[in-house]
Order: sequence, then C-alpha cells, then structure tokens
Amino acid sequence: MENQSIRNRFVTIKDRFNGAPTEADFELLTSSITMDSQSWNGVLVKCLQVSIDPYQLNRMKIYSPSHDSIVLSSSLVPGEIIDAYGVGKVIDSKDPRFQKDDLVVGFLSWAQYTVVENAQYLQRLDSTEFPLSYHLGVLGFSGLTAYAGLFKVGKPKKGDKIFVSAASGSVGSLVGQYAKLFGCYVVGCAGTTKKVALLKEKLGFDDAFNYKEEDNLNLVLKRYFPEGIDIYFDNVGGEMQEAAIANMNSFGRVIVCGVISEYCDPARRMIASNMINIIYKRIIIQGFLAIDYRSDEKFYADFLSTTSTYISTGQLQVLEDISKGLENIPSAFISLFNGRNIGKTIVQVLDD
Repeated sequence: MENQSIRNRFVTIKDRFNGAPTEADFELLTSSITMDSQSWNGVLVKCLQVSIDPYQLNRMKIYSPSHDSIVLSSSLVPGEIIDAYGVGKVIDSKDPRFQKDDLVVGFLSWAQYTVVENAQYLQRLDSTEFPLSYHLGVLGFSGLTAYAGLFKVGKPKKGDKIFVSAASGSVGSLVGQYAKLFGCYVVGCAGTTKKVALLKEKLGFDDAFNYKEEDNLNLVLKRYFPEGIDIYFDNVGGEMQEAAIANMNSFGRVIVCGVISEYCDPARRMIASNMINIIYKRIIIQGFLAIDYRSDEKFYADFLSTTSTYISTGQLQVLEDISKGLENIPSAFISLFNGRNIGKTIVQVLDD
C-alpha cells in the first residue's frame, strides 16, 4: 500500500473543558494517512469497534490530577485524534508479529483508521468464539476491572455482604455477578426502575434499589444491610461513598473503581466526618487500575478462562449498548453521564 493515501475521519474535542460533556464540545475532522515508507511505522488498523469509557472525561478537562499519573490518562490535545481501546483489522503492517487481515484488540482511536506505532498495546485475536464486542467489555478492561477489583482488592469470603454502586454499568453489572457466583450476598443500586428490575431479574442480584427515589442513603443502606456491609465496590464516589462507609462492618473494604459523580461536579466529594468510622472500624479504602493486573500473566489467564466458562455456560449475562457510526461517538460518550446507558457502551465505527 506504499505511496497511497487513506482518508481518515476522527472524533476530537474542540477545546479542553470542565463539567458535563455536550455535543458542542466535539467535532468530526478529516485527515489523511500517507502510506509511504518514511511517514509511518508500526501497524495500520481499520477500527471496527471502539470502547466508550468515563475516564476519557478527565483527559478532556482543563486540568485533572490524573493527567500526571499514567500515560493512558494524559491530557488530550484539542483537534488531535483521541486514543481509545478498540478492536480492528490490520490493513498493513511493518511489524512481523501482525499480518494483513489479522483481527486485533488494543489501544486504537476514535477514528476510522489508526497507526499503532507501539505494538505492545496491540494483541492479535486468534479466537472468534465470542462477538468482537466482548473483547472490549466482558473479556476486556471492563471485565478485568470487575474481576481484579473484587478478587485482588476486595478479597471476598463466601457469605460476605457486598454493595455495588452504578450496578447496571459495564463494570458494576459484572462485579455483582462475579460476587454471586462466588457465594456472596449482593445488593446494587441504579438510577431507574428498569435498571433495578434488570439487576434482580436478569443478573441475579439479591436485591437492588433506585437511589434517585431515596431521600436518605444512609437509612436505605441500613435497610438493605441490617448486619452491615463487608465490601463496597464504589463506582460513583460522593454521597453514596459516604453512606456506604457509615454502614461498613469492622475490617470492611472499599474498592474505589470510579467516582463518576465527581467527574462532572468536583464539589460532590466524601466529607471528612467519615474518618472516625474509617479509623475505628479499621476500614481499608483502596483505589486501583485494571492495567496493573494486565501484566500478571497467571491472573490474567485465570480471568479470561473463568469468564469465558461463565459466558459459555450461561452463568454470566453480558450487557451491551452498541451504537453504529463514528459520528455517534459523542452522544454515546454523553450517555455515560446522563444515565441512559446500560452495560458496556461501544460504537461500531466500520464494518469488517
């Protein structure tokens, strides 16, 4: 394909911003990828499906402490292509590990095509047992986040009482199911009656509630956990985190996966009055990143094997929200913050 030029459409931000995202914050631009031997290296990939994740909002902010933590959370440059996890097909490769037409998963971009120069972030898909989308969600970082967070950070014991916030989301929906399959009592919360019914009727949660219908989160958690909470899988932060800590048992564990309530409103944070509970109940609060466990080959293989078996045997239900068309990435992204999405949010960019 040398000396050819590929027209490439991509989604980017117009400028850095704070607060909730809107359609006006994004634009669809066009560039070209020139296929000559001097202009590119690595692997040219056609983006088939891309993952839509809340952490990207922090990258779009004028400033976030996460910008300085790891490369994958670095600040985005307005007008430039946004890197994101995705599945695609190799169009051309200068890396001997990848051949034309290979299906791959890794860090691609919110674009039709991307050149992956660092192939350590790319993995060939040798199995087509499951839909491609599963490799972005349940068998991708959503599943690994749920599995590692629960078992590596939470360290559950059979019979533990577990509370999961944002339980109908890409991670929470899996955490609850993993915990039930392990033998724990699980209650989740979500923001609509439909989502609550889904948690109980399809995903097998012991119970669930609509937090938007509750005036006092502390009291509602006392009602669902009269004997206290052993593990809280926190996806939201804010007032929910405060109420959960107030209801934790001694030596309880708080797994901090996300603080989505604070992404759009930094004023919504846990208040310091919980520190007494944390001290005297000896509560452990730990944040984590799934990427930390991706390099643990034994654990990662166990995650893939266990999860694949659960899916194949029908023990694990997979929730997905898939939109079609590159131009729908902004609306799919916005849905993460207004409560419209259920399960893993994905955009199908191009057909195979």
